[in-house]
Amino acid sequence: MATKFTILGSGSSLGVPRIDGYFGKCNSNLKKNYRSRCSALITSDKLNILIDTSPDLKSQLLKNNIKNIDKVFYTHMHADQTHGINELRTFYLKNKKKLDLFANKETSNYLLKSFNYCFKNNLEYPSICNLKRLKKKHKFISKRKKILIEPIKVKHGKINSILYKINNSCAYVSDVSKIYKKDLCKLKKLKYLVVDCLRYDPHPSHFNLDDVLELVSLIKPKNTILINMNFEIDYLKVQKFLPKNVSPAYDGMSFLI
Repeated sequence: MATKFTILGSGSSLGVPRIDGYFGKCNSNLKKNYRSRCSALITSDKLNILIDTSPDLKSQLLKNNIKNIDKVFYTHMHADQTHGINELRTFYLKNKKKLDLFANKETSNYLLKSFNYCFKNNLEYPSICNLKRLKKKHKFISKRKKILIEPIKVKHGKINSILYKINNSCAYVSDVSKIYKKDLCKLKKLKYLVVDCLRYDPHPSHFNLDDVLELVSLIKPKNTILINMNFEIDYLKVQKFLPKNVSPAYDGMSFLI
């Protein structure tokens, strides 16, 4: 079985529509404009590796018929990437073992402070997760199939976030305002670049469309997929003026890497 990458959520921190029903410039009649908060899944044989625990994680896993999660990698500490962590409790109860969670120092500290019960036993509930630091590279094997994950530090406004390079084929970076020049060489010859594209206008903490297209011109991935889009970016309208190898994501979109 080839390794599959699934974009579980393609929307920004408020999702599309917002909780008050506001769609902005997105056509509410188009299913692909309904965007939950960003998270993604790497699947190989029976191994499921989740990137981020979106607040919408429960509905995302149900929608995509995902019955198990084995490991979780976090990009950064913000609420739209972490606040679905309690949904992991089901997999602890199901498998009778703790899940390994991987995060940088800042995100680890935030998780321990905000969701202490997930990592330390209390009188009523056992802990459900093991918190582990990121290494330079992580390798997992499922039925002789290797999954190689390389974390690369990027800037996301005033904090650090993590870009994940998977199997030297796909790069996933949901929240980014700067990729360091020294790391651009690591992003050449990608089959897929899945990248933050919050809106059309500049933003201090995110790439906008111009930033993405500039990056594409530098590293030349075969395919680029836009994620973390807010309610200003309509799926069909943006498609009309994107290059052929650049496309907006939608919830549930998947491809082989």
